[in-house]
Amino acid sequence: MRVLVVDDDKLVAVSLKTILEADGEITVVGLGEAGDDAIRLYREQHPDILLMDIEMAQLNGMETARRIRKFDEEVLIVFITNTAQYAIKGYEVGALDYILKPIPYFSFSQQLRKAELQLQKRKTFNLTLLAEGGMHRLNTATIYYIESDGHTVHFYTQEGSITASGLLKSYEEKLAGHSFARCSNCYLVNLAHVSGIAQDTVKVGPYQLPVSRTKRHGFLDAMSSYIDSSVF
Repeated sequence: MRVLVVDDDKLVAVSLKTILEADGEITVVGLGEAGDDAIRLYREQHPDILLMDIEMAQLNGMETARRIRKFDEEVLIVFITNTAQYAIKGYEVGALDYILKPIPYFSFSQQLRKAELQLQKRKTFNLTLLAEGGMHRLNTATIYYIESDGHTVHFYTQEGSITASGLLKSYEEKLAGHSFARCSNCYLVNLAHVSGIAQDTVKVGPYQLPVSRTKRHGFLDAMSSYIDSSVF
């Protein structure tokens, strides 16, 4: 992960840099002390995560985030603040989370883990299918759900439906760790496309699917975990 740290307290910024670089998979691409620094360094370095103080002179963290969001809706923003009431406004700019000063190591490491999971979700993951008409590579992010039909499975995607040979269990194993969960024995759902859950149904993209009694508890747990890793 590439992280940009911006805080007008230089000691805090350096301390965060030390903690981050202790993780061999994190690179700190810059340190800034003001909102203008954040915008300039962001344009130069294109980090995965912007770790930024809210209360800064001249251009504060919230306004800086608003300006960055005008040209980038994807970068993960984690705010650093002395007061939680300021951090709640982070919803307005799509912040992933916030960290209260003084920064506890355990809490900070949890936020990094959440950011890592969010970045993993964005990575393109393709399935190779033996479909009607030959081999087919399918971007799993486009899948709404997969339906079992004996030794055949049907993929319902944003581009249409695809039928392939194989068992649902086999595809479920291949998609482990990619936010898919069963709502019944016949349906494997992409949690990223779930927009609502009722007592015994789930809305997945344009589709309404049944949620079985035996799968309901596990499906709701999977959905809850997915939501917890996506928002603060």
